[in-house]
Amino acid sequence: MIYSEKVMDHFANPRNVGEIPDADGVGEVGNAKCGDIMKMFIKVKDGRIDDVKFKTFGCGAAIATSSIATEMIKGQSIEEALKLTNKAVVEALDGLPPAKLHCSVLAEEAIKSALSDYYTRKGIDPRPLVGEIGVDCDACGCDHSHG
Repeated sequence: MIYSEKVMDHFANPRNVGEIPDADGVGEVGNAKCGDIMKMFIKVKDGRIDDVKFKTFGCGAAIATSSIATEMIKGQSIEEALKLTNKAVVEALDGLPPAKLHCSVLAEEAIKSALSDYYTRKGIDPRPLVGEIGVDCDACGCDHSHG
């Protein structure tokens, strides 16, 4: 499997690793079939993502996608962060092998999950704003079988 230099860089030197103890939103998504688990912590200030950290248990691509996704939403408004797509994550990493595309879907879902938690804590129903969350690996477009 060939990975871009950016993927290797984010895997070797992941940005924003860790947790935020007093986070405003925490999201955890996992894929039981491939074993990747991502946990995302966000701090919101004046409607913007003031800080974001992640913990990922998974392959190099899962770590790289989490890392670049946190970089992409840091400092953005919640609305902008919600618009981040897995496609944008893949492009920012200069591509991912087809078998690893589901990792970028997980990164997008982890952000949405954290923002959903943020809204829930504020007493706002997140569904109209965030949409449904849940990675269905059969539908994620990765064409490999999960051992």
